Amino acid sequence: MKTIQQFQMAVRPVVLALGAAGVAALIAGCSDATGKAAEAQTQAQAGPPVSAAAVLEKPVAETQEFSGRLEAIERVEIRPRVSGYITAVNFKPGAEVKKGDVLFVIDPRPYQAEAERAIAAAKSARAKADLARTELARAERLLGDKAIAQREYDASLSSQKELDASARAAEAQADAARLNLSYTRVVAPINGRVSKAEITLGNLVDASAVLTSVVSLDRIYASFDGDEETYLRVAKQAHDGQSVPVKVGLVNEEGYPHEGKLEFVDNQLDSQTGSVRMRATFENKDRSMAPGLFARVQIGGGDAKPALLITDRAIGTDQSHKFVFVVGADGKAEYREVKLGPVVDGLRVVRAGLKPGEKIVVNGLQRVHPGAPITAQVVPMVASLAPAKAPAKDAKLAMADTK
Repeated sequence: MKTIQQFQMAVRPVVLALGAAGVAALIAGCSDATGKAAEAQTQAQAGPPVSAAAVLEKPVAETQEFSGRLEAIERVEIRPRVSGYITAVNFKPGAEVKKGDVLFVIDPRPYQAEAERAIAAAKSARAKADLARTELARAERLLGDKAIAQREYDASLSSQKELDASARAAEAQADAARLNLSYTRVVAPINGRVSKAEITLGNLVDASAVLTSVVSLDRIYASFDGDEETYLRVAKQAHDGQSVPVKVGLVNEEGYPHEGKLEFVDNQLDSQTGSVRMRATFENKDRSMAPGLFARVQIGGGDAKPALLITDRAIGTDQSHKFVFVVGADGKAEYREVKLGPVVDGLRVVRAGLKPGEKIVVNGLQRVHPGAPITAQVVPMVASLAPAKAPAKDAKLAMADTK
């Protein structure tokens, strides 16, 4: 019994110590939970954290963006002018050729024989005409001496004219034969890039056949359909011969690296689509642009005017309406519908709905509700195409927006 009592007396302090430790841990846990709840309640009252930037105002020469296609300034379908068998193909598909380069050779032997025959006939006819001219000169002298009658002289004159005409006709036939002979060598009519051979060696061709095609490369067109607003802005300048700047970017390029000028504006708008056909010209010395490629076209023109600029990240869509959240003086989010214009240097032009210097939410848009309080941290207004690196304090906001 003493042993049991002694054991109970020895264990009792340990149990009391463990109980005291559990009570202390429970009290500490309750205190920590209470602190977190209070912190969450304070944060809820202050509103979710967002990034806000001031609306910029600066002079801007507005531009418009359209989709278009590149077109060759010169495109020629190579067709034979004479019929015959193809005896040579003198180019590689897709190669650059110079004006006058021989692309195809048609069997020249029949045309060579015809040319020689026509040349000989022309020489014979010219010899007869020369003889008739000599006889006419003799007849003139005899008529002056009254050794022949006027009738004989008239006959000599008529014969000379007839033979001279025949000689000229024979010479024309000889020229045609020589021309047909030259057509057996099919040459490139322009500088450019040749396509593949549509008809190969040994085939019989005539004037209806398309042998290949050649497109020019040094300069190129970008054709696109502009809207009515752009037409009213630039048509007069284009028709008066003034330079209207146009830029082009290809699918694999950032921005609009190629600069050109507006070359053509059609004389009327399409009443069904409200668009007008336009065309710009560009240098293509590096051969980076090829006919048929898709092109993003940016057209400028007009004087610079003050404009409000914001980043596209700040813009939300409500059905067909565009909106932003403005940070109010009371720290609450104000829903504001806006009318937008084109993108200039990575920032969107705002035509209506905002004032210069107003702060709008640019990060954390999905956490904002109209009229709800927000905790806004002011950051610079940066372009959407090349956003600045987020500050350390705003890194979590930026990461949250990407989720």
